Amino acid sequence: MFTQPDAVLFDLDGTLLDTARDLGNTLNALLLEKGMPTVDYEQYRNIASNGAKGMLELGFGEALKQYDFEQLRQAFLDHYLNHICIDTCYFDGIETLLTTLNQKSIPWGVVTNKPEGLTLALLKSFPLLNNCQVIIGGDTLAERKPHPLPLLYAQDQLSKNGAPLINPSTWYVGDAERDIEAANAANMVSVIAKFGYIEDDTDIEGWQADFAVETAQDLTKLL
Repeated sequence: MFTQPDAVLFDLDGTLLDTARDLGNTLNALLLEKGMPTVDYEQYRNIASNGAKGMLELGFGEALKQYDFEQLRQAFLDHYLNHICIDTCYFDGIETLLTTLNQKSIPWGVVTNKPEGLTLALLKSFPLLNNCQVIIGGDTLAERKPHPLPLLYAQDQLSKNGAPLINPSTWYVGDAERDIEAANAANMVSVIAKFGYIEDDTDIEGWQADFAVETAQDLTKLL
């Protein structure tokens, strides 16, 4: 039995924001530049949580070996930064969810594997997110998810701004196995955002999460 959380931490891509189309547009721009066929939304949608590496592996396939991966990855990130919020939007119900947390005075933050610079650039377009209490990117610390350090560090930052937080009072919400692995390792309440970038045949039961929600509205109801 779990009580109302004392704090909530969220993944970003595939949990708070639907960033897939902008990531896919970046991939397709690079593919066109290299004279390669583009990738449809249905193909890249559920790969978006895997960032530049996952998208490049999807689009280039075996041909990826022909390129300097770091140069190609940097080209991806540079293009994405310049087109970071064209088609990106909140998932349905997220704004209400975050407003509910604010109304209940439950502190919340973002812990993502997206590079911190890209994260901050993206959140400028979403004031509700930009004003959260803590933002941790994939390169903010020495470790990234699935390591629990980013989650524990974020919790510590929230504690410094209010009452001390003791696990498992903090919840972590994400749409990838690494999110749940990190939350469980940090002894936080783990919540799968099933509306995110998850393949239909994924065995999410094996992730051993505490909760799985179909929509952001369902998560709001849990609160």
